[in-house]
Amino acid sequence: MPCNSSELVVDRDVEGFLLLLGVQRSPRTVDAYRRDLAALTAFRTGPASEATVEDLEKWVAQMRANGLAASTIARRVAATRSYYRHAMLTGSRTDNPAAEIALPRRQRKLPRTLSAAEVERLIEAANGSTPRGMRDRALVELLYGAGLRVSEAVGLAKTGVDLDGRTVRVLGKGSKERIVPLGRPGVETVRRYLALGRPHLDCRHRPDLFLNARGGALTRAGAFLILRKLADRAGLEPGRVHPHLLRHSFATHLLEGGADLRSVQEMLGHASLSTTELYTHVSDLRRRETYFDAHPHARRRPS
Repeated sequence: MPCNSSELVVDRDVEGFLLLLGVQRSPRTVDAYRRDLAALTAFRTGPASEATVEDLEKWVAQMRANGLAASTIARRVAATRSYYRHAMLTGSRTDNPAAEIALPRRQRKLPRTLSAAEVERLIEAANGSTPRGMRDRALVELLYGAGLRVSEAVGLAKTGVDLDGRTVRVLGKGSKERIVPLGRPGVETVRRYLALGRPHLDCRHRPDLFLNARGGALTRAGAFLILRKLADRAGLEPGRVHPHLLRHSFATHLLEGGADLRSVQEMLGHASLSTTELYTHVSDLRRRETYFDAHPHARRRPS
């Protein structure tokens, strides 16, 4: 039954699990596990460590009744499975009640992308000659030209781009390092920013490649704001354009250009090939739309 009390239930077994998890995973991941297990504790009005299969089934049913997304329910159930596996290893439980709970099927949405022409409009919109203007263009070129996550881009050191070798050294998820090629336009844009733009922003002598107007490291929020302003200037929908959209576009355009799936996986830093395969569906959909729009015998007729 739902919790009507504001009293905080402290579960020492859960806290021990979270402490151990903190050694292996990021603080953000630990916080997500803590929230998910706290939701179960609140639902039971008792420790999550004592939950039964019936408790978990009722919890899942309640979440569905409350209209929670299938992805949220699946994540919460997965968190409890991990916790109970830990409890079995430590001997505090002899079973994993979450193992018998069926995960709701999640629909995988196809990532949205920009067309090559739209990307060019966005890049051309970043044509300023001020230090921040040069920074903004270099940021767009790296997000699209190397397919970086926004956290990877703002986390780059100024030595992270090898201008002569035309590569970017990226520290991705799980602290895994990868080397990504960068095209000549991207290299020249970064070179110009390093020589003529960044020195005017570097009042704090920081190692970061991208700096804000106060000399500090550019943040994720700052990168989002830059892209929205450029999108507005380029005549695109500002609310639609964000850093990950350029990463999606990078992958889709590579596959449309004939790149093999495994190479794209390595450039994106995906742990699983199935994640990269999603972009092939985007390419297939775009080819289908192009066919129906362009072929004389395939054009859609108004009904």
